[in-house]
Amino acid sequence: MDHVILLRGINVGGINIKMADLRAALTEAGFSDVRTVLATGNVHLRSPMRGAELKSSVEKVLSDRFGYEAGVIVLDVPTLRGIVDDYPFDAERNGWHPYVIFGNDDTHLAELAAIGDTLDPVLERIAAGHGVVYWEVVKGSTTDSVVGKFTAKAKFKPTTTTRNLRTLAKMLA
Repeated sequence: MDHVILLRGINVGGINIKMADLRAALTEAGFSDVRTVLATGNVHLRSPMRGAELKSSVEKVLSDRFGYEAGVIVLDVPTLRGIVDDYPFDAERNGWHPYVIFGNDDTHLAELAAIGDTLDPVLERIAAGHGVVYWEVVKGSTTDSVVGKFTAKAKFKPTTTTRNLRTLAKMLA
């Protein structure tokens, strides 16, 4: 079965992993057709494992091989395709970034979605999705935005990861 693995927090903030090394570690661990997209921890692979078993196995490989407490989001390809297809904003809006925030803690995603009414729609908007929060933000404002600062809080770092919608589309290509 085809899966997408989204690694949390690599190649930013001190945890540096070369994509060739990541592919090698996962291939040596028995996963097949391992490929990476960009250098931010986006992996497409095949495995008969699913869900929690696959998540645990990948996290163990990463922790053992690269010496950090790994956190990943695991999706099957049809689920990712649905998430991309359901993006509620104009993904091609000039001057804006289209993002999807993934999480493995429903409480954290609900907390994030709850701040939607407090946002300035001239700068950013969010919408709750199935297991994700969709976000669009003016280019150049990502890290300084309300959502950017909210997701940077320590409690969200181990449970959430954000991807540009265009990167997710590349993962499906």
